[in-house]
Amino acid sequence: MENKDAFEAVNEELVDVFNNAMWIEEEVLRNSAYNDLTLKDMHVIAAIGDEQQVTASRLAEIIRVTPSTMTSAIDKLVRKNYVQRERNQDDRRVVLITLTESGQKVCDMHAEFHRKLTKALLSSSDETVNQNIQTALGRLQQYLRNLNQ
Repeated sequence: MENKDAFEAVNEELVDVFNNAMWIEEEVLRNSAYNDLTLKDMHVIAAIGDEQQVTASRLAEIIRVTPSTMTSAIDKLVRKNYVQRERNQDDRRVVLITLTESGQKVCDMHAEFHRKLTKALLSSSDETVNQNIQTALGRLQQYLRNLNQ
């Protein structure tokens, strides 16, 4: 980007958006019926919701934590009745993690928060603007993936 002022403005907005989104997510949880959850708990629940049923080891890969850290997180969420462990019917050695009814409700609430953010971002009726946003986010996501390798 040639324009230093534009670069600094985008950098500042990006940092502010990230920080505000995290803060608001924490506030929404704290002021809801799910105030016993942390934002990290919420992201574990969301990952389980995305997969529907998943092993603890696969969940650790998705969240990028150690298997023992994930086991502790799952134990805590089982005690709070947000997730449950179930034996795979085809292979009884495999334990699958699924959401309980409460877990699904909080997962749905979290997904709705993200949908509202996306609607706000894409509120322009100009398709070119929306396409440029999608392209820019794709480049940012690719950059982050490359850093993680």
